[in-house]
Amino acid sequence: MLIQVSGDIDRPRQVVFRFYADEHVQNHPRWDPDIDLWMDQDAPIRVGTIIRRRNRRWGTPIEGTMEVVEYEPDRSLAMVTREGAMEIHGRAVFDDSGEGGTRLTISADMPIDESMRDAVTGMIERSLQNIKQLVEAETAPTEVA
Repeated sequence: MLIQVSGDIDRPRQVVFRFYADEHVQNHPRWDPDIDLWMDQDAPIRVGTIIRRRNRRWGTPIEGTMEVVEYEPDRSLAMVTREGAMEIHGRAVFDDSGEGGTRLTISADMPIDESMRDAVTGMIERSLQNIKQLVEAETAPTEVA
C-alpha cells in the first residue's frame, strides 16, 4: 500500500535536504524517537549506503537495515528498509514552495492492509510535523547549505 504525505517547511530546499537526507542518521531518531540509526563507518549518505536501524515501536525491538537506492542532492532521497520479512520502499522529494520554502513529500510503499492505513498515515504526518518544527527552530530563514 502506498501512503504519501506532503507539507511545507519555511526554509530553503537545500537546508531541508541537508537536515533530512545528509544528516539522516543523526536526525531521524529526533523526529521519530522509536527508531535508532547507526552506520558501521562514518561516510556521507549516497546510493549504496547501508544504515542499520532498530525499531522499538511495537514493543520488542526489531533490527534491520535501510539501503539508499536514490540520492539526488537537494531533490530526492529513496531507501529500502528491511525489517525481518518486511520490506518498505520510502522516498522523500524536495520541491521549492513559495518564497524560500520547501514542499517535502514523503511516501512509503509497504505491505500493510487497508485497516492500518490511517494509523501509518498518522505516524508519517507526525514525523513530517516534527521535521518542520525542528528545521524551522534550528535554522535561519535565509540560511543556505
